[in-house]
Amino acid sequence: MDRIIYKIATKAQWAEAERAGSFAGAPVDHADGYIHFSTAAQAKETAAKHFAGQDDLLLVAVDTDGMGEALKWEVSRGGALFPHLYAPLSLSAVVWVKALPIGPDGAHDFPEMDG
Repeated sequence: MDRIIYKIATKAQWAEAERAGSFAGAPVDHADGYIHFSTAAQAKETAAKHFAGQDDLLLVAVDTDGMGEALKWEVSRGGALFPHLYAPLSLSAVVWVKALPIGPDGAHDFPEMDG
């Protein structure tokens, strides 16, 4: 499985995570009982499906080393395995955080991603 996974979050959600020292998840994560992540190959589709038109977003790259049993790869959209974290995200696992602006074509303009 991919070592680096990605979370799309609003700037406000991430600012709260930085204040708290960990990321407890977005409202959809709280509703589902885990934090949703995507692989590099899945992130653009996730943005288009769940965040279309939102321009206050960040892309958070996360290193899965050390997540242990709290990270589960589970079948989701189209039968693909998606990473789900059943614990708060420690900010020490964050590799980088970059803006996720909307490009001229109306889709999010992704930075280069590992994986």
